Amino acid sequence: PGEKVDLLVAMNAAALKVHLHRVRPGGTIIANVNSFEEKDLKKADLDHNPLTDGTLDDYQVQEVPLTEITREALSDTELSIQEIDRSKNMFALGLALWMYSRPVEPAQEWIREKFDNKPEIRDANLRVLKKGYHYGETVDAFAVQYEVNEAAMTPGTYRAVRGAEALALGLVAASVKSSLRLFYGSYPITPASDILHELSEHKNFGVITFQAEDEIAAATSALGASFGGDLGVCATSGPGVALKTETIGLGVMTELPLVVIDMQRGGPSTGLPTKPEQGDLLQAVYG
Repeated sequence: PGEKVDLLVAMNAAALKVHLHRVRPGGTIIANVNSFEEKDLKKADLDHNPLTDGTLDDYQVQEVPLTEITREALSDTELSIQEIDRSKNMFALGLALWMYSRPVEPAQEWIREKFDNKPEIRDANLRVLKKGYHYGETVDAFAVQYEVNEAAMTPGTYRAVRGAEALALGLVAASVKSSLRLFYGSYPITPASDILHELSEHKNFGVITFQAEDEIAAATSALGASFGGDLGVCATSGPGVALKTETIGLGVMTELPLVVIDMQRGGPSTGLPTKPEQGDLLQAVYG
């Protein structure tokens, strides 16, 4: 429980092929039927159409012409076809909100804030979002809604902490308990930079933070601190792990302790990619 997906929106055949294994048996698949044509199957290296060959018999499949409906809804705008097609994810979001009885207003507010300086994109996304919500209301195939109740919260005092903050506090605690001075060598990279920011606030515990000129220098400085008897730590993400590989090897050869933190991104991208993966995990485990 919790490891499988209940709802998958497959924008094309390739997306379905890659992510089908994530869906639990009996889960719902919304397939953009406009992107399961012969050319799409060829791009995905599929010999047969999974929508018709029995591959999806264990799932609840809803074939929705996402591309066609989105283009019709925005046909009177001055947006390009590419801009219009990018809006179809908002149609899918609107449909999902209806299916799970979630309010549409928070999504509308987010769109208004996100595209405040792009009124045409903002209005297009709002229109398509509402179109998807109404599609769920009016199409018989989506007659069943799922109620997601609010989690019961026991009265009390709650504290919110981000992962980077908790990790920084854990490093400080380890330093104090081991009676080793904490040296943190870092090169700015999203999202690992937050650890540097947090640790720089704890100099009262003897924490030393060092911003290096590159990833390799950050790792070697931490390894040098370990050689000098300190607790050497460095952190990075994705591409930075690759750059630190040689230093990690040096630490193995010299038998020096080195803590390397890999703050995994949502996927292989500078920002947040549309198709996430855990690529960092593969590299961190196998090198």
